Amino acid sequence: MLSNLGRQVLWRTVRNASLCSPLTVKTCQSPSLQLGCRLLCSTVTSADQTDQDRHGAALLSLRSLLDMGFTDSQASQIHGAVSALRGASAAQQALSTLTVLFGTGLNPASVLKLLDKCPELFSVRDGQLQQRINNLRRLGLGEGSLQRMVVHYPKILTVPVKSVKTVVLFLREKCLFTFQQITQILRDSPAVVLEDPGQLEYKFQYVYFRMGVKQSEMVKFRLFRFTLEEVRCRHSFLERRGFYQTPDKKGQTTIINPKLESVLHVDLDAFLTQVAKASAEEYDVYQRLLVREWKEEEVQQGRVEADDDDDDDDDEDDENEDEERQEHLENPGKSGYRKNRNRKKK
Repeated sequence: MLSNLGRQVLWRTVRNASLCSPLTVKTCQSPSLQLGCRLLCSTVTSADQTDQDRHGAALLSLRSLLDMGFTDSQASQIHGAVSALRGASAAQQALSTLTVLFGTGLNPASVLKLLDKCPELFSVRDGQLQQRINNLRRLGLGEGSLQRMVVHYPKILTVPVKSVKTVVLFLREKCLFTFQQITQILRDSPAVVLEDPGQLEYKFQYVYFRMGVKQSEMVKFRLFRFTLEEVRCRHSFLERRGFYQTPDKKGQTTIINPKLESVLHVDLDAFLTQVAKASAEEYDVYQRLLVREWKEEEVQQGRVEADDDDDDDDDEDDENEDEERQEHLENPGKSGYRKNRNRKKK
């Protein structure tokens, strides 16, 4: 456990207090170690600093970072990042962050990579950080998956537990993903927790109703790694060229639609030559025209919403359409998807 490691490092720091002597600083051959010694000396001799802050600064000397398992270069990098922080308790806060991250099972190289990607974690209180990690574990992210996910996308540890729970609740209740599917979504596409709720909802509805893709396929082909614009652009291009068809109320089409993998998980050249059978010039022109269409839609949408502010009937219509969409999700063969008149999005 890191708490034991922290105590060991503290004991070693106190035992080696002679390292703070001016002679040691002058004779130390490594410039980075000199910097560490100066920081330690200035910290432990500060009269107005609490014992806790003095211990925190001492623990984050270069020697103590080396004792934690960091290499010379890694320790210098961590030390430099912490030295740039302001405030008397910055060192203690950084120590708490390291304690929690090591306690998660990460090795020094992974911790360094994580903090390099997301230095904001130095300012997250250890209690909050631990709560967020525990919440991810409760959501099914076990050993191995959790570590890989936070190193790949450390920003998820800056998101409050309440915000993550809100996204999970939406995926469960509005999109009808299973618990296991939600776990896989978080593992493969953790940025989903920071996505705009409105965009997230519309993306799901677009792919489910317009493209006829079920939840299992969305999860399998990692839909939530892609933006709504990326999905709409490729899909609508195929649709207008006659290579994609929206399923009817029974989920049937007169052509065989390409799988979501072929639409999203191939590079542009493969998409154009193998799926869309078009040139790069055609697709470029289409993209520019589509952007213009989207802007016009946004303007029109703003006008419609302004006109409907005082219309109570529209509120009832929206509520009825929400019920229809939910019924369609639960009974896909019994009801069709009618687009929200207030949005008018394609």
